Amino acid sequence: MSHPNVNTLWAETLVEELVAGGVEAVCVSPGSRSTPLTVACAQHPDLRVYSHLDERSSAFFALGRAKRTGRPTPLVCTSGTAAANFHPAVIEASQSGVPMLVLTADRPPELTDSGANQTIDQEKLYGDAVRWYRDMPEPEAEPRKVRMLRTTAARALSNTTGADPGPVHLNCRFRKPLEPTPVPDDRPGGVPENWAEGDRLAAEGRDGPFVRTAQGVGELDDAALSRVVSAVEAADGGLVVAGPADGGLGPEALGALAEATGFPVLADPLSSLRFGPHVDSIPVFGGYDAYLGTDAVGDWPDPEVVLRFGASPTSKPLRHYLRDAAPRQFVVDPAGGWTEATFTASDLLVADPDGTAEAVAERVSEAGDPAWADRFRHAERTHWETVSAALDGDYWEGGALADVARLAPDPATLFVSNSMPVRDLDRFGRPRTADIAVLGNRGASGIDGITSTALGAGSATDDPLVLVTGDLAYYHDMNGLLALARCDVDATIVLVDNDGGGIFHMLPIEGHDTFEDQFRTPHGLDFEPTGDIYDLDFERIADREAFIDAFESSVGSDGTQVLSLGFDADASHERRGRLQRRLAESL
Repeated sequence: MSHPNVNTLWAETLVEELVAGGVEAVCVSPGSRSTPLTVACAQHPDLRVYSHLDERSSAFFALGRAKRTGRPTPLVCTSGTAAANFHPAVIEASQSGVPMLVLTADRPPELTDSGANQTIDQEKLYGDAVRWYRDMPEPEAEPRKVRMLRTTAARALSNTTGADPGPVHLNCRFRKPLEPTPVPDDRPGGVPENWAEGDRLAAEGRDGPFVRTAQGVGELDDAALSRVVSAVEAADGGLVVAGPADGGLGPEALGALAEATGFPVLADPLSSLRFGPHVDSIPVFGGYDAYLGTDAVGDWPDPEVVLRFGASPTSKPLRHYLRDAAPRQFVVDPAGGWTEATFTASDLLVADPDGTAEAVAERVSEAGDPAWADRFRHAERTHWETVSAALDGDYWEGGALADVARLAPDPATLFVSNSMPVRDLDRFGRPRTADIAVLGNRGASGIDGITSTALGAGSATDDPLVLVTGDLAYYHDMNGLLALARCDVDATIVLVDNDGGGIFHMLPIEGHDTFEDQFRTPHGLDFEPTGDIYDLDFERIADREAFIDAFESSVGSDGTQVLSLGFDADASHERRGRLQRRLAESL
């Protein structure tokens, strides 16, 4: 097979190996230095190319696809600040353990630190946020180097997944000509017809990936498992806590563990366990953020043991409850990381979540005291009765999230922004049997890239996509709305617009005279023109009845609709407080 120049050979080989390793789509941002990679991606028949003009939006879009699929969608960009704009999404992927492969184009080595245009130091640009980094050698038509390229591509993909998934960075250097311009084979950059010298592996690769990586799962040894089982059997009251996880404990393993122990399951809305058919048979609780923060639980005995899976829970009351009770707390993390910021956990189990849950369930011979679980059942029932009654009054932000969780189609992808939306979903999103994949960016918990991440997740499935976002997050990533047309994604976007940062009302600074101008930061923006700019339907919603009608219409129709709900942040904050007090009285 002939190639016009060595850059084309190099880029086509790299893309060929990525596809052989299972890559089905790639996010590309236009630029000159990345031309070899862009052309190779665009011309591969088995690769879907998502073109993004904004590198930051591109990276978050790829993040969202990986959250939904569990596999990386590689990123391609040119040199310079284009690569730097990937950084926020790389950090989020690292913190939340999401597969990501970054391919940054770069200038030849001698141009670094020379003042050459669009040239920065891209060596280890993302620091320790990546699981693996490789500064690629300059392309050369030489068998050993091409075998190295194929091997590196396979290694890069395998390093994005496994026990410690996350981003990988390959820095790819190219000299001109960057386009697939023919270069004589006796000139620098040319590719001789016999360049492989009969090395079929270099020239053709293998049937499938060049290197297949088999990744095992960690299991507890018998002594460690016995310690867990002994603690569980000795406890009258315990908890299973499922924190945010883009992949982790599954419903079958959870069911076995809950049945064997009799422990209530406190499932974060981002755990993938609060919603689904398993809710019918497993005691999954979702209202704990409200009642664990009341004085009513002061009469309860403390939990004696906690089995925790996933990342640190979204709920601050839950985190503080576990901190103050200080039970024997087993944190299961297959990557061996530390996801417990109160520093009160007693045991770290570096093992597969499903395997650990099932092994404990098989060994436990007696369940906890039923009265312990009954307390949670009573509190849970009272909480949802309180919320249901409150929905009939004046609408507030939490009520909107309660309705979204109740009305989201089955199946659906639901993406929720940081700050108040995810907290309101945590408190007011009632568990239900619908197959709803709830996602969010809780690794670094920023509000940048929210729209792009949601649209990336939506691009990976035919299920309806619902995004709930605040006005500041919507403003931060309006560029991401361009993907609606360019990447053929439809969404129902619920815009919770309180003209500023409602989350800051929860901070002590609320009473300071700098609060309004420096923290809540009202912007006074009218987002309706985004409808004309990005060819979407923008509708202002007056009340709950209008919202329910508009929401149900939107999720069942084509195109993208933004349903804008205007709220007063002070009033919503006060409403949450009144509900909390009412629940405490009821309990």
